[in-house]
Amino acid sequence: MGRVAGLHEDIAAAESDAQVARLLADLLRSDKFPRWLIAGALDTLVAEASASLLELSGGQFELTHDKGDFLVVDHNEADARRPVKTLSGGETFQASLALALALSSQLGAMAAEGATKLESIFLDEGFGTLDEATLDVVASTLENLAASGSRMVGVITHVPALAERVPVRFLVTRDGTGSHIAREGA
Repeated sequence: MGRVAGLHEDIAAAESDAQVARLLADLLRSDKFPRWLIAGALDTLVAEASASLLELSGGQFELTHDKGDFLVVDHNEADARRPVKTLSGGETFQASLALALALSSQLGAMAAEGATKLESIFLDEGFGTLDEATLDVVASTLENLAASGSRMVGVITHVPALAERVPVRFLVTRDGTGSHIAREGA
């Protein structure tokens, strides 16, 4: 009896090994391996962006994805999942910023050892199209990000209300002799 039980265990282990080998062979096929890598990279990107968005939105939103579409999980609406295109202007900005930060982090992680790290990001988001309430959400988001000290964020804007909230500004002016830069603020 003991020998039969041992043989059954050996058969089960061999079948398990064969199943793993078939799965690996399937994933390593030239037409599937790149998709598998991309799916893993997307999962990592969305997970990191989701954590950032949760923080940026004060705990209201997280990101997820399904079949190539980004979705938002709205914790203020019983964790409802909905397309990101349903977000308001300020919420869309937060989601875009979270994705940009995650992408810059992932690029840094994939860089060769000794390569330059991406520790800053510049935003030129078309702030002039935002209403006053949304502009306030955007400015607060940027202030919170700057306070965290994790990245330097540069903002390119023509909107005085946003520019006034940036502690260090570089004002670019142009006249007949050329462009001039002056530092303002702290």
